[in-house]
Amino acid sequence: MAAAIADPVRRDILVMLRGQRLAAGQIADRFAISRPVVRRHLRVPREGGLLHHTRAGRQRSYELDASQFAGLIEWLDQFTLAVSWQRRVDAVETEVYRTRRTRRERRRRGTADQRQENTA
Repeated sequence: MAAAIADPVRRDILVMLRGQRLAAGQIADRFAISRPVVRRHLRVPREGGLLHHTRAGRQRSYELDASQFAGLIEWLDQFTLAVSWQRRVDAVETEVYRTRRTRRERRRRGTADQRQENTA
């Protein structure tokens, strides 16, 4: 799977096929590379199970099988969940510092008010 999404051309192909079936020639026409090179790029995600193809005569059409991303998404979640938890911890830490600062400011104001009362 990693090889199928590692190359920018293959990623573009996967995005193109999201929600639609396209013939190999239609895919190749959208790139400034030769058709044989596009066919080689199509082979990698096809062998990885991300693309399915059907033949109608000489024409081969490709379709994305997005269900194959489920395992990858599940694996990647371990990283995004950690980031999410870190953000939450950072937010709590910020709130703790904010509360401490507010308390200090109140104490300072209270002390200043007492001094004014004592001098009056």
